Amino acid sequence: MDAKQLWNVFSEHYPEHQSADYQAWSYGAAADELADLTVKGIKTATASAYELYALENEPLPKAGEWNVILDDKGQAVCITQTTNVSVVPYNEVTKEHAFKEGEGDRSLTYWKEVHQDFFSKEYQAKGLEFNETIPVVCEEFEMVFKAN
Repeated sequence: MDAKQLWNVFSEHYPEHQSADYQAWSYGAAADELADLTVKGIKTATASAYELYALENEPLPKAGEWNVILDDKGQAVCITQTTNVSVVPYNEVTKEHAFKEGEGDRSLTYWKEVHQDFFSKEYQAKGLEFNETIPVVCEEFEMVFKAN
């Protein structure tokens, strides 16, 4: 099922949201694994590099936004609603945020290892250099609807 089809099913159950806008996207790394953690309600947050939004001409996420989460094949797996967005330096991401991301052992140490590698590669691909103070968009969300 694609994003539009899942949104239509969601709208049948919640007609008050039928005309709402939504974004459809997949996680930048390990899309299937992270989508599965989201469906299970384990992953309730994500992080992205602030500077890349401007480079890619994309708006920052905002509280209240609807998201259709896709797997690595572009199939819709669930719908989330963003509940909170903050921008903090990489070295100030909290252990609470790392836990909400639901990855690995859910520790800040694990989060930093995985995200330093991920952000370093993203920055390098854009001709930028990662450092410990890059601004990070910390987005929290609630999973509100699952595909079958």
